[in-house]
Amino acid sequence: FQIALAIVFLVIPGPFAAASGLAETPPWAYWMFAMFSARALGYAVGMILAIREPVRHRAWIVTMIGVQALDWIATLAFIGVGAITVAQASTAAFLPAVFIVLLLATMPRARAREGSAVRAATVS
Repeated sequence: FQIALAIVFLVIPGPFAAASGLAETPPWAYWMFAMFSARALGYAVGMILAIREPVRHRAWIVTMIGVQALDWIATLAFIGVGAITVAQASTAAFLPAVFIVLLLATMPRARAREGSAVRAATVS
């Protein structure tokens, strides 16, 4: 999902905004979208790598939970003040909460890390 949004914000930010029913974006904002796109792509690749070794990259997963929480809070705040509608926010109105729950449910716990270290030490 992050990769798809990154590509959209890099390649077609204007048409995406128009399709979402948002007002025309000032041209300077496309620079910000391109910068966001680079970061979203980087974070998406980082999460793919973290999923391969979740115990080792637990901190990366925790930061993604933080990113999703900030996304969700910001989206709800903009909906709350009437800057955007729920329809315009689309999946951003609920997907961050889904991602947070999934990440928390599957995130390795500290005990799992300690158990792995103990097992590795006894095997050696």
